[in-house]
Parts: sequence; structure tokens; C-alpha cells
Amino acid sequence: MTRNICVTTWRSTIDPRTGAERYFKSREADSEYADALAEARATIDAIDSLIRSLDERRIELDLSKAEVARRAHMKPEAVRRLFSAKSSNPTITTLVGIATALDIQVVAQPKPARRAAS
Repeated sequence: MTRNICVTTWRSTIDPRTGAERYFKSREADSEYADALAEARATIDAIDSLIRSLDERRIELDLSKAEVARRAHMKPEAVRRLFSAKSSNPTITTLVGIATALDIQVVAQPKPARRAAS
């Protein structure tokens, strides 16, 4: 049986604690910067969500990271790094290879329509 993954993103609203965080927060007043930041954050959140979903499926199937690597024809350290790193930026080839090894079909579909502000 093939599973599909649906990725949902959300934006964090944590108050800035460091000087760098306060600087970036102050830049959000610039709408062009704020839009670029929101787009980058959504991309990062989507990648993180996808990686978490793949790791949850790996655990569900009771597979080691080494076994996933073997099935995906990848180096074990690459799979370990992907599932263990605080942040990563995998290629689509890597994600599809791991998804295939976990019997997951990756499907692109349009986002739900946004509701107009009232």
C-alpha cells in the first residue's frame, strides 16, 4: 500500500531574545523583507515537516536509518544526518529516494484557496 504525505506549515511567533533576533524582527516593518522572510520560513517549515513525516513512517515500519539508506541506495551517514540534524536542506532526489524506500508516494498538489480577509 502506498501512502501520501500532506505537508502543513505555520509561522512561529516567538519573541526575539538576542540582538540578532531583535534586528531581524525590526526589519519585518519593511514589507518586502517581511514577505521574503515569510516565504523562506514557509519553505523551511515545509521541509522540516516532510522530514518529520518520513522519520515517523520509518519508525512506524520499524526500520533503522541504515536499512532506509540501503533501500534508498544512499550512504547511511546521509540518512542519519537528514533525520538527526537540527536543520537540513535535502535535495528533492534525496527526499523522493527515501520516500520510495518507505513506500510513500510524493505528490504535488495545489494549496487550498486562501480565504479573503473580511
